[in-house]
Amino acid sequence: MSHTSEEIASQPGCWERAISELPSYEKALPAPGERVAVIGCGTSLFMARSYAALREGERHGITDAYPASEHKVDRCYDRVLALTRSGTTTEVLTALGSAASSARITVVTAVADSPAAALADDVICLDHADERSVVQTRFPTTVLTLLRAHLGLSTSAALADIGTALALPLPHGLTTAGQITFLGSGWTVGLADEAALKVREAAGHWTESYAAMEYRHGPIAVARAGRAVWSLDPVDPSLGEQIGATGAALRQPTLDPLAELVLAQRLAVRLAEDAGRDPDRPAHLSRSVILDTAV
Repeated sequence: MSHTSEEIASQPGCWERAISELPSYEKALPAPGERVAVIGCGTSLFMARSYAALREGERHGITDAYPASEHKVDRCYDRVLALTRSGTTTEVLTALGSAASSARITVVTAVADSPAAALADDVICLDHADERSVVQTRFPTTVLTLLRAHLGLSTSAALADIGTALALPLPHGLTTAGQITFLGSGWTVGLADEAALKVREAAGHWTESYAAMEYRHGPIAVARAGRAVWSLDPVDPSLGEQIGATGAALRQPTLDPLAELVLAQRLAVRLAEDAGRDPDRPAHLSRSVILDTAV
């Protein structure tokens, strides 16, 4: 079994531990009313976008999510929240060095003594969710589970559904699809982006991702028989009809969106193995992007 598969299967325990330890992290996380910038790269960026949408949806305060390479953390924020598994990514370190002096910095990482942690006022170390695989699975979902719980949102559905996500047979229409488009709405747009990235990273498979109501504004043109659309949020009935008319297979969600993402992680491994690829070590990727010079 690949490290990726083992790490995917370990997520229930990671999520439960993060929730149980939340009281010890409360003071390090954004308080209601704080103006917050959340930064990350790749997978961490998509978790940042999902969290930002959830936090604003719960009216906890202005929350902007930025790619670390395109940050605006020198603006007037009360807190900068950096999500970084390794704590070594060059763009994240550069962004943290540019944060306004008035901003308190919180780093969520899997490595307590990382360079990013050294730049932080507060560190949340989820080392139990660290990974051997280059491809991130359990660390980002554990981070988002923790952040959902911190916002006062129920995580019971996600915890109940993840067992199903780990056991459910992968639909034939997805395992044989030549192209897959992931859709989301609100906070699940970030999850759709992450699902598409997982399949691209691990399997080198053609995937795209969009906000659901944007899909009909051009991207639906690639849909056809032998391809698939997977929405992490229920799609508008009229959009469902349009997708059906293309001949593409449509998966509507049956699980909590984070559990749907776990199912997509499993699909990424399956497609990688079917293609003869190592899901732990995708070509041209590394655990952390470390540049020769700051960006």
